[in-house]
Amino acid sequence: MTSPQPTPEQVAAGHAFYSRRTLAVYDLAILGFFSRVAWRCSSQRVLSHYNRHVSANHIDIGVGTGFFLDRCIYPGGAPRIALLDANTACLDAARRRIARYGPETYETSVLEPLDLATDPFESIGMNYLLHCLPGSLDSKQVVFHHVRALARPGATVFGATLLSGGVHRNWLARQVMERNNRVGIFSNRSDDLEGLQDVLDRHLENPSLDVVGCVALFAGRIRSTER
Repeated sequence: MTSPQPTPEQVAAGHAFYSRRTLAVYDLAILGFFSRVAWRCSSQRVLSHYNRHVSANHIDIGVGTGFFLDRCIYPGGAPRIALLDANTACLDAARRRIARYGPETYETSVLEPLDLATDPFESIGMNYLLHCLPGSLDSKQVVFHHVRALARPGATVFGATLLSGGVHRNWLARQVMERNNRVGIFSNRSDDLEGLQDVLDRHLENPSLDVVGCVALFAGRIRSTER
């Protein structure tokens, strides 16, 4: 966590893509076509990851359209769900989609310390978040430190991210990632499997890390003390 932190301009570039217009086609284009054809990891596989790790007391960070929160199976009948994102359009889309659960919403950035007046959570989702955050994995790992403020002891952190190194990327994945890095939607040119494993080992107990296509699906319990 000693690497230079991203500039406000870099952070803003990452958020700019997720407007009402792009979110309207996000599920079909990104979670449908690109997930299957470029990333080679279906949304059904990611949904299975949610179902394995989500709790009835859950906060999602970087909420997208709320696609997986809408479809996953929560333990018990009345889950407590919270949404945290710095992008208002994403928060609005996800909140409307899972309105039946009465979600809490927090408009803030996980890159900043999180001082929320709320009860802690048993599971924390970071789905397709890390590759969108500016900086290297060394600087992005600060998010694992920040979410400790939201977690009950032993809470599960899980999610998925797109990697550039240590995984197989087909031609389309390489082209799309390069374009998205160039315009600031992604920042994952240096994100690789070894680096992600190192970050998870520092912050989580016995983390699991599965690679499907160029997607890394991870999970683990928050350490009582950080390494």
